[in-house]
Amino acid sequence: MRQAATFDLLTGRFEVPDNNPADVIASEWQWLLKDADGADWPQYQALIESAYAEPKLRRLYPFTGHWALGFSPTPDYLFTPSFVSIDSLLGTGDYTIREWWNGPALHHVTTAAEAIAIAVDRIPADLSPII
Repeated sequence: MRQAATFDLLTGRFEVPDNNPADVIASEWQWLLKDADGADWPQYQALIESAYAEPKLRRLYPFTGHWALGFSPTPDYLFTPSFVSIDSLLGTGDYTIREWWNGPALHHVTTAAEAIAIAVDRIPADLSPII
């Protein structure tokens, strides 16, 4: 593919040949880490890296929408009810935790580590990740 489309930058995102859910989750995490590393947004990079460092969250499919980070137990059903959405407005330096991306703010914290700790505490006991 790289030889045929030299004009395009391949990211590796969604390049899981057998669509194995565990591999799709791992691939999406790698894409988010790469994307955050290239973003000119230190708070977003810290959020993605902190989330990835947490084994309980790393088992879940990460997704972003409107620059908010959310999680799903499977890559197949992203729009299932969320248990947490974390965002950081560019330039503000703080994080807002919501139940879903446009829901009311539940918490405001100043570090990615605090935001991730709250996210982990909000993981439902009956949530069944696929990995």
